[in-house]
Amino acid sequence: MRDSTFPVRRIPHAGPMRLASSCALSLLAFLIPGVGAAQAQQAQQGAVQEKRESGPPQRIPRQKALTTGALDGVVREAVNAGEQRPVGGAAISLRNLDSAQGFHSSASAEGIFRLFPLPPGRYELRVESEGYAAFVLAEIALGANEVVTLEISLVPIASAATRSRLPRLPELGPSVPGGAPARPGTHRELRHRLDADPSYVENPPPESLPPAADVYNVMADRWNIPVPEYRRYAQKGEYVYVHSHWYDPFNRNKWKGDYPIWPSLLGQQTFLNVTASAETILDGRRVPSPSNVSAALAGSENFFGKGEQAFFDETVRVSFDLFRGDTSFKPVDWRVRITPELSVNDLKVRELGIVGPDVREGTNRFAYHAGLQEAFAEVKLHDLSSNYDFVSVRAGIQQFNGDFRGFLFVDEQPGVRVFGNLKSDRVEYNVAYFHFLEKDTNSGLNGFDRRHQQVVLGNIYLQDFFFPGYTAEFVAAWNKDDASVHYDDNGFLVRPAPIGSVQPHGIRAGYFGWLGSGHIRRINLTHAFYQAVGADSLSPIAGRRVTVNAQMAAAEFSVDRDWTRYRVSLFYSSGDANPRDSRARGFDAILDLPSFGG
Repeated sequence: MRDSTFPVRRIPHAGPMRLASSCALSLLAFLIPGVGAAQAQQAQQGAVQEKRESGPPQRIPRQKALTTGALDGVVREAVNAGEQRPVGGAAISLRNLDSAQGFHSSASAEGIFRLFPLPPGRYELRVESEGYAAFVLAEIALGANEVVTLEISLVPIASAATRSRLPRLPELGPSVPGGAPARPGTHRELRHRLDADPSYVENPPPESLPPAADVYNVMADRWNIPVPEYRRYAQKGEYVYVHSHWYDPFNRNKWKGDYPIWPSLLGQQTFLNVTASAETILDGRRVPSPSNVSAALAGSENFFGKGEQAFFDETVRVSFDLFRGDTSFKPVDWRVRITPELSVNDLKVRELGIVGPDVREGTNRFAYHAGLQEAFAEVKLHDLSSNYDFVSVRAGIQQFNGDFRGFLFVDEQPGVRVFGNLKSDRVEYNVAYFHFLEKDTNSGLNGFDRRHQQVVLGNIYLQDFFFPGYTAEFVAAWNKDDASVHYDDNGFLVRPAPIGSVQPHGIRAGYFGWLGSGHIRRINLTHAFYQAVGADSLSPIAGRRVTVNAQMAAAEFSVDRDWTRYRVSLFYSSGDANPRDSRARGFDAILDLPSFGG
């Protein structure tokens, strides 16, 4: 019978109860041989396991001992709590502190790297990637038959350029480095035996980022990428992909700004947008018309004659807009726009003295006029932030609307305008100066003579003003209308007005306004208030100089319920109870075109 041995593990600080239990177990094992053998085997396995954990690494019999080690891991960027992004293409540099031998690798698209085989020793690890602060581990010990796995978190450097996991095209050049100082990253370490996983040695390390030629399909430009053929059905109809034509306004067309207009000369970011519109107006009415001194019908003795009138107008407007920039989001770098407009109109009435002050002109008037409604150049002066905040200047004949609903000034006049935005487009501003042109009487288009009227206007829009969804506007304007005498194209006196004291007079008026548009909780709100102050050098009614003190207010409230909107509109304009005194209280805008209450 072979003797059984019982290895005894030393138990530090064993109390009386624990010692008694050990003695009892030993006595039981001595009296019962089967129990003793089982306990002996269990104790022997525990001793071997303890020896493996605490002693030097053991190798499989007849297997060659591994004398090298390995270093692997993953490189990530901590985006936020619980979310990480792999850093592909990171450069891994390992330098032996004793022999100064260097080892180099790069992370794959998933941020994984591996250096194998490596001689045992002390190393310095350095991880670098574009747009991130360099990570340096001053000393890391690597033993034989040992794998050190690192999980490295890099700290990004503040930069306006967006990082990409794909390689950068060589034609684009190096990215703009960030300006923030480098900060150290963090890491976690795990060690295990190299021979624990035979496939680790057999499988090669993962590939790094693919070359640019395997990722990009180089094209001359993105504008001439052909549209795929759509042949799913043999029948004709509306398909997903449609080939455009130069005369097609509904699909891609270089004449409406979808393609660069002249890439070889003006580059890939210069576009031309041609817009044409035609408007036809036919108006027939019957209004009280005086017979005048000479009636159209002989023998007419009534004060009111024939009141039938018919008016026809055909207007054609073409706009040429040449600009450099992107087709959306980004403000243009520069722009040149020219918009001519042609009007042909005809008026037919039944009484004399309506188409002109001379009754010999009859009852019919045919007229046409060509005007230049827009002709300006615009250039961006400066980019204020990476969120498309900018400041630009525009000079020439241009369209301008002073407020939300056109209560104060809406026109197309020559001037200079400085405009832009701030705080990611939450603040918009305009400062403009206009020197007016005379208008054609029958078409309302711009003429080519000066009107001797000037306007200076500035406004600012503030989004989410005290309430989310409510935009406030503050306006200040100055109107300088000099004294002049003017007869319209039909021969009627229009300035000064043929009423009261008919003498030339000048007006100086200032306007201050607070307007708003948006919603406050469930209530949709649009409101406006203007205060006008100034002076009129000679009021035709009062016959003397008067001061101006007038007000205008408007408000519109609405509530949406299901598909129905309930709306209430209110409008107020001050009037003058005594037009002969020295104070003018009737409100008059500069040149309004209101869109309100309808």
